[in-house]
Amino acid sequence: MFFVNNKMSKIFFDKNIRKEALKNSFFRKVLYTGRNAQVVVMSLKPRENIGMEVHKKYDQILVNVIGKGICILNGKKMKFDENSLVYVTKETWHNFINTGKSKLKLFTIYSPPNHKPGTIHKTKKDAERAEKLEKD
Repeated sequence: MFFVNNKMSKIFFDKNIRKEALKNSFFRKVLYTGRNAQVVVMSLKPRENIGMEVHKKYDQILVNVIGKGICILNGKKMKFDENSLVYVTKETWHNFINTGKSKLKLFTIYSPPNHKPGTIHKTKKDAERAEKLEKD
């Protein structure tokens, strides 16, 4: 066991990630935060995107569980279809876009952790608001 924000945490994550991603309806939900990595599920509405961003300290792996999309990495557009995995290294500009008619469900792993443990952003607007507050 180790402590995250003064709370004891398990040193392993042992859930069915596909089921967790499929049942998630929030834009972003942190499932687990360890010392060196973080597991997050996301749900993108049709035509919704994560937003063009770059991480200066984090690598990120994104896996499409269900849905149809594209990703843009440093200006290069690629398919992001079901069961696709994309590894985004730090300092890579990226965006993931749902191009389908139903929700795109994915999970992502940040290393090191990017969000506060237990973070939930119900909508993209909630996420944008929270990120703006963190920068201020």
